[in-house]
Amino acid sequence: MKAHVGVDSKEGIVHSAEATPANIADSKMLPELLHGDERKVWGDAAYQGQRDKMRSKAPHVEDMTSRRARYRQIVDQLQRRKNRTKAQVRSKVEHVFRVMKRQFGFDQVRYKGLAKNANRMFACFALANLYLTRKRLAPLGRRESAAPKN
Repeated sequence: MKAHVGVDSKEGIVHSAEATPANIADSKMLPELLHGDERKVWGDAAYQGQRDKMRSKAPHVEDMTSRRARYRQIVDQLQRRKNRTKAQVRSKVEHVFRVMKRQFGFDQVRYKGLAKNANRMFACFALANLYLTRKRLAPLGRRESAAPKN
């Protein structure tokens, strides 16, 4: 099983997820991960060369996927620095997976069949979103409970 995830780059929460068999390429699932209002798509090298698919789903999108820095044994240092900057933004996706694995124990599939494991994965993504936004949600709850009762 493979999880394909769309994460908001500013807030770090999952807005779309797809579960597929492991033999499905990442680039095939790109249109399902886009919601149409994206301004920039930050992807790893698996999404390289997918600009047409991105534009068909989100017309005003800017392609920020990583490019190969090595070509014929020559390393392009400028492209390498650009990829490093892009990787800092993409790390927010990895943070979601860390929360799923460490906080909620989703490090292996437990059931036979894609549907059962996908349902468990979607529930874990929902919990991860709540976990990642808990600091923004908690102050509201504290203020209401700390308010004096008349």
